[in-house]
Amino acid sequence: MKFVSWNVNGIRACMEKGFEEAFRASDADFFCLQETKMQPGQAQLPEEGYHLYLNSAEKKGYSGTAIFARQAPLSVRMGIGIEAHDHEGRVITLEYPDFFLVTCYTPNSQRGLTRLDYRMTWEDDFRAFLLSLDSLKPVILCGDLNVAHQEIDLKNPKSNTQNAGFTPQERQKMTELLDAGFVDTFRYLYPDRKDIYSWWSYMFRAREHNAGWRIDYFLCSRRLKDSIREATIETQIFGSDHCPVTLTMDL
Repeated sequence: MKFVSWNVNGIRACMEKGFEEAFRASDADFFCLQETKMQPGQAQLPEEGYHLYLNSAEKKGYSGTAIFARQAPLSVRMGIGIEAHDHEGRVITLEYPDFFLVTCYTPNSQRGLTRLDYRMTWEDDFRAFLLSLDSLKPVILCGDLNVAHQEIDLKNPKSNTQNAGFTPQERQKMTELLDAGFVDTFRYLYPDRKDIYSWWSYMFRAREHNAGWRIDYFLCSRRLKDSIREATIETQIFGSDHCPVTLTMDL
């Protein structure tokens, strides 16, 4: 079973930069999007052969998530059930007989860390949500989690220690999530692989110089780790400041 996750940084813009070609070529069972920046009906998405689920932010042109699923789920849940968090379209959960699939666009702590306190609250509440699902059946989580967990996960760790996405506080929250019973699938297979990233700033020709960050993930419940077959970062695919990440599992 193949899963794909991609922060498209605006699906309407990405559709003008090869989205549909990449979508079709992936031949995925599940294709998850973050930062769609669209309301229902604002774009004609390629739905043939898929069920499409959208969670749009109340604020137009902001945030938002989507999942294309070949198989209809048992249930669909938008958000995490907490009023303070559920206005920005950041989470979709699909339930299947043997697992939950969750896609997430984690709030950015912002320049100057103006949203770091909120981010910390989000992290604790989202982890509790995932653990509530995990108590029922295994979880596969994907998305832009807006954190480079270890120094190996970004090009310039020393100069970014106090920047959003690499603060000690954000990294610790990722550690806490993994310690709670989840596996970073890419690092599980490739613990020492360097210089492979999923996001590059549009400034300073960062992608050309591969000065990037690995902030897009597939995590899974630890008891699924023996089902992991491959985890890739598709750096050859353009169309956004992020590239897709993939997970193949025997389920």
